[in-house]
Amino acid sequence: MGTAESCTGGKIASLITSVAGSSEYFKGGVVAYCNEVKHGMLGVSEEDLKAYGAVSQPVVEQMARGAVRAFGCDCAVATSGIAGPGGGSPDKPVGTVWIAAVYKEKIYSRCYYFGKNTREENIQLSAEAALGMLLDLLRGLS
Repeated sequence: MGTAESCTGGKIASLITSVAGSSEYFKGGVVAYCNEVKHGMLGVSEEDLKAYGAVSQPVVEQMARGAVRAFGCDCAVATSGIAGPGGGSPDKPVGTVWIAAVYKEKIYSRCYYFGKNTREENIQLSAEAALGMLLDLLRGLS
């Protein structure tokens, strides 16, 4: 598996690699914090970044698929959101996070609203939700 993280800043990769034996299934991750990295490393469409913004379903799905391509793996998760405390807008308030999980040809994405927690809490909640989404996808629940 692989990860493509923006707002979680590598937290998902850290959680995975904190488990002994994770080198058997974890290939790597990229922290794509700026749009240039999302586009250049993960192949996210510049048009979609402009039209929808980084915190959007099309972008996070392309990030997840880009991680699969980049790492040559079967599955990946991606996150893009606003962890806070600043950076929110009326349309995308602090705590808004788009998460995608992909397994082979299947992809599932969802927008979460974690609210005005601390930055650390929003990052943790996002990472846990991403891993949960992937597990659900692998189990055939999504």
